[in-house]
Amino acid sequence: MPAYSTLGRLPQSGWLADPLLNTFIDYPEGELARLVFHELAHQVAFAPGDTLFNESFATAVETVGAERWLAGRASPDARAEYARAEARRTDFHELTDRYRSEFTALYASPASDAAKREDKAALLARVRADYATMKATRWNGYAGYDGWFARADNASFGVLASYTGLVPGFEKLFDREGRNFPRFYAEVRRLAALPKAERRAALAS
Repeated sequence: MPAYSTLGRLPQSGWLADPLLNTFIDYPEGELARLVFHELAHQVAFAPGDTLFNESFATAVETVGAERWLAGRASPDARAEYARAEARRTDFHELTDRYRSEFTALYASPASDAAKREDKAALLARVRADYATMKATRWNGYAGYDGWFARADNASFGVLASYTGLVPGFEKLFDREGRNFPRFYAEVRRLAALPKAERRAALAS
């Protein structure tokens, strides 16, 4: 991918507020495209104090942007690798969504703190066992998520939701705007200027 060296200089050019390390240039093409589209999306619209809105918007943009870039510019091998990565990403989110619901129920229960700590440890052991099975049976041993599961605690599952919770609403908005990025961005900027409750209601509708 010839653009790797150029993309690696984006922070020095002041285009991105987040660090874009030179180690990222070794990412598969589709994953690097996702990263760049995600970070650039944060330059388009920002709602102060609303991480869920901001990150879900960037996640929606990265998904559509990477798919369009791959369709028009990537090799068949790169598209195949991206499809494998996307399948793993879907598996990961399905697994973590299921356990996030269990953590939510656990912490909302009337159980004692000691019982909750014990049940939390059991939940983490179960999710890691399920991950190991998924890795062996569905991912052909792919280990890219090992670090996340090794460090995961109940808070980690909550953080994931901030990147995906409003994505379906943004995808519907993108469709409503004719899958036209300038129109979509204009509407997202309009929503970002609204009070939080109003923007959430607009996305939900």
